Amino acid sequence: MEMTVQLTIDCADPQRMVAFWAEALGYVPEPPPGGHDTWRAYWASVGVPEEELPAGAGDIPESIVDPEGRGPRVWFQQVPEPKAAKNRWHFDLKVGGGRDVPLDVRIGRVKATVDRLVTAGATVLRIKDEPDAGFYATAMQDPEGNEFDVV
Repeated sequence: MEMTVQLTIDCADPQRMVAFWAEALGYVPEPPPGGHDTWRAYWASVGVPEEELPAGAGDIPESIVDPEGRGPRVWFQQVPEPKAAKNRWHFDLKVGGGRDVPLDVRIGRVKATVDRLVTAGATVLRIKDEPDAGFYATAMQDPEGNEFDVV
């Protein structure tokens, strides 16, 4: 049996989340299927009733995909309620290169990624600096408060 995986993230502003997470993951906004100008046009062509689509839904991409086709599709589903508690999942963006890479090199890679993501709208929560254990990471939040780590 063939299976694909999609990660669905509830959010208030899909456009902002698409822009941020495309930057964070190296993904691209997913273009509408086969010859449609927008996702809204695609949904209408497959019979999704207009009243089921929130205002503006489908006018801009609401999902991102791995341009290499390796990672899962990520769909940002607009919901009316705000995030209320700590996530029970999170992304680990493993940019350091692993324990075979010298700690100072890993720290430099993590810091460079953190700086790039802060510019894109993320917030630093805390730095996990444990040189005796050979560990360095930064806990962050995306623009809507979802936690993730840069390792």
